[in-house]
Amino acid sequence: MERGLENLRDEVFRRNPGESEFHQAVTEVFEALGPVVSRHPEYADAGILRRMCEPERQIIFRIPWVDDAGTVQINRGFRVEFNSALGPYKGGLRFHPSVYLGIIKFLGFEQIFKNALTGMPIGGGKGGSDFDPAGRSDAEVMRFCQSFMTELYRHIGEHTDVPAGDIGVGAREIGYLFGQYKRITNRFESGVLTGKGITWGGSLVRPEATGYGAVMFADRMLRTHGRSMEGQRVLVSGSGNVALNAIAKAEQLGAVAVTASDSSGYVVDEAGIDLELLREIKEARRGRISEYAEQRGGTARFVAGASVWDVPGTVAIPSATQNELDENAAQTLVKNGLIAVAEGANMPSTQKATELFLQAGVLFGPGKAANAGGVATSALEMQQNASRDTWSFENTHDRLETIMTGVHDRCLETADQYGAPGNYVVGANIAGFIKVADAMLAQGVV
Repeated sequence: MERGLENLRDEVFRRNPGESEFHQAVTEVFEALGPVVSRHPEYADAGILRRMCEPERQIIFRIPWVDDAGTVQINRGFRVEFNSALGPYKGGLRFHPSVYLGIIKFLGFEQIFKNALTGMPIGGGKGGSDFDPAGRSDAEVMRFCQSFMTELYRHIGEHTDVPAGDIGVGAREIGYLFGQYKRITNRFESGVLTGKGITWGGSLVRPEATGYGAVMFADRMLRTHGRSMEGQRVLVSGSGNVALNAIAKAEQLGAVAVTASDSSGYVVDEAGIDLELLREIKEARRGRISEYAEQRGGTARFVAGASVWDVPGTVAIPSATQNELDENAAQTLVKNGLIAVAEGANMPSTQKATELFLQAGVLFGPGKAANAGGVATSALEMQQNASRDTWSFENTHDRLETIMTGVHDRCLETADQYGAPGNYVVGANIAGFIKVADAMLAQGVV
């Protein structure tokens, strides 16, 4: 890392102690930016990177709510509005017990570059709470969401900050959040949240977009080397929205997706995951992954408490959570013949795992590029809301495919321009940074 960048990174660490995920995200970006700083001293002179690492606004608030037993519960809410140089803050809400400020800041920082790569006019932000919706009744989730929005509504709007879903925040939660926003503001401001229901302002393809986009990105990477997704043996981690739709798109493109997982372990199905069965278990019943093997039988088996990355495969789509794929898992995957990784989750590979993949010549699509399809389609939802229009599935899918092709090609071309041919990590970080940095320069010191 260039000395000036190293000093600035250390300063960021000192100013944000104990936020390991944020530190990791900052380090990845800084390690790619040496050639940019050398060619463009104006960025350093204007303090662009120092400003980019400091959120424009950080909001932390109390969320009181009453559970079904009549007990008052208290959770903590966050919204980090990181950078608005390209447009209103845009990024999801995560409801999970692991949420704290450092995770929200890592996600928001990543979102700046991801959103820039899409080419859409959206800035970067992220939010959430340490609330765990798992095992809670619909009534409890509704009361929590209403309390959460009673504070959050002050800080969001279609021209200011547009949240969406993330881990623990799906269509149910978005519905409750939007209902409370409408109730408080007395406005049907459909562009204030994305991921809405199709019948009340949502967009077709939005539920599929992140998983579909990651597989589209993987296919595009493979095609640069004369291959494709057809015939690949695909390993998918997780069993939420991203994982399910990654499996669906992989199968559409002629691959065989053989795994899925949750916190209890993983299933491997040599005949290919039965997507209809898995959706019924995970979406309709909110069941455990072990139920898939029990009901599928024959070709499927469940492995408790183990890593899905022990299974041999040629393409990996990590789609669960940050840092789920470590150096040991990467070594196993490379040994077993892996040729490509497209990150469906945000920063699911550790820094050492990423380095190992790159050293081994594995095609590696980082999350800020490979999973940009979700936020890109959220921006398409915002377009439809602004024009009071609804697009067909085919039209929206084609727009998504065009955007993901553009993200891929932008990363590849930028990596070539800055002396790192084929390195999508370098390409994604530099391309995203330059787009935001130029906008910040144009707008002055704000």
